Amino acid sequence: MKIATDLYLELMIKCLINEIYGDAEYLPIITNKSIGKLINNCFNSMGLQLIKGRGFDLKKRQYGLDWPPYAHTMIGRKRLENVRYCVEQILENKIEGDFIETGVWRGGSTIFMRAILKAYDIHDRSVWVADSFEGLPPPNEKEYPVDKGDIHHTFDELKVTLEVVKNNFDKYDLLDDQVKFLKGWFKDTLPSAPIEKLSLVRLDGDMYESTMDTMNNLYSKLSVGGFLIVDDYCIENCRKAITDYRASNNIKDEIIDIDGTGVFWQKSADV
Repeated sequence: MKIATDLYLELMIKCLINEIYGDAEYLPIITNKSIGKLINNCFNSMGLQLIKGRGFDLKKRQYGLDWPPYAHTMIGRKRLENVRYCVEQILENKIEGDFIETGVWRGGSTIFMRAILKAYDIHDRSVWVADSFEGLPPPNEKEYPVDKGDIHHTFDELKVTLEVVKNNFDKYDLLDDQVKFLKGWFKDTLPSAPIEKLSLVRLDGDMYESTMDTMNNLYSKLSVGGFLIVDDYCIENCRKAITDYRASNNIKDEIIDIDGTGVFWQKSADV
């Protein structure tokens, strides 16, 4: 049984990060120049698209250092392996609560959470998938001056619809009633989310505001012994939000590096 579980979860990682093929990948050519737009429009009118190829970089994919055109997650192998470690520790030690990720992109990390529950035949936990499904919000510079000048909201690549994410779950036969979706800005959805207890909270909101909204609304629901993962700790705005929240709540739990980008810690006491 353990061999089958290991094989399944390893195959899930390879598929979710598109490591399984390792072939050259192709990206659409997007240009703001008039002549480029004209050429693109001509090709599009014929049902064609201009693309450019790029080689597959295994190291970048393992460490989540690129924005893959096909993969269902951009967090890479190391951070997916961290998700598995945390979930298996939670199951082994019977830490109560559901799992949630705030900021899911194409859904890959939450798909993997559901796959782990499936592999261990767990039916009494849910995976919460929280996202605007419209990209990131413009910075609220008045309330969160740290986010001034943030441009994440301008990236169309980060705008993945709810329908696309649901379809990605379905591709792995993992779309069921143990998967719960929270659509909207975190400040609107998290305060009233019908979540009683969590054992795993994974943050991937990039900005100070998004990170603080998650911490303010969810950390109190995280069980002692559960895990808090911060995907974007390398981003200054996100890191400052974590630093400020920990300081104001006197959190001393050791922050452990995952891969030079993400970090995590295990909650040792209620705040």
